[in-house]
Amino acid sequence: MGRLPRVAVLSLAAAGFSTLFAQVIEFESNGLHYQALTRSGLTVMAAPLLANVREYAIVQVTVTNGSPSTRTVKPEDFSFQRDGVVIVAMPARRVVEEFLNRAGRNDVIRLVKTYETALYGLPRFASTNGYEQRREAAHAEVSSARLKAAAAASAIAFVATRLAPGQSTDGAVFFATQGKPLGTGKLVMVTGGERFEFEVGGDRHPGELQRRP
Repeated sequence: MGRLPRVAVLSLAAAGFSTLFAQVIEFESNGLHYQALTRSGLTVMAAPLLANVREYAIVQVTVTNGSPSTRTVKPEDFSFQRDGVVIVAMPARRVVEEFLNRAGRNDVIRLVKTYETALYGLPRFASTNGYEQRREAAHAEVSSARLKAAAAASAIAFVATRLAPGQSTDGAVFFATQGKPLGTGKLVMVTGGERFEFEVGGDRHPGELQRRP
């Protein structure tokens, strides 16, 4: 089994007391406020990114499988809920199509810079099926700005992934918000019968995850 990131190990230890009382772990990294939660061996970390790209609000997500069984995760497992409205995350295919059809060079630069700043600021997180691997696969010599935009989006977007025990992945989850911040509500992930909830608040920063008292 591969070595788990420090946050995942802490989360697993906290969850070991009882899966019924799993605690959200909070920490700061590169100006972002992360929350991490472990249920049944699956550790999810999330933080809204500080910049929107085109009409999307973006949340960086990492998932580590510390369970003894293979787990499948996908972007559609995520939703944002506020005031009775549920916004389901966009499938990776739709995001790539949008960037292929409409994105330009500035969109690509902003997307890549925003995501890499967040990812490389995470302490001791090494993804086995995430952005780095997808970027290598998508790194073709293309001259079209639209193709470069689509390639960047395909590398960064969180995609459906089967995680064997000890494996991890990361990616950007895109919510269509017409370019507006997520605001105050709950980021929810439901997978394999487990529900992960993170409170998002807009009081101090449009994308900041609320601290709990």
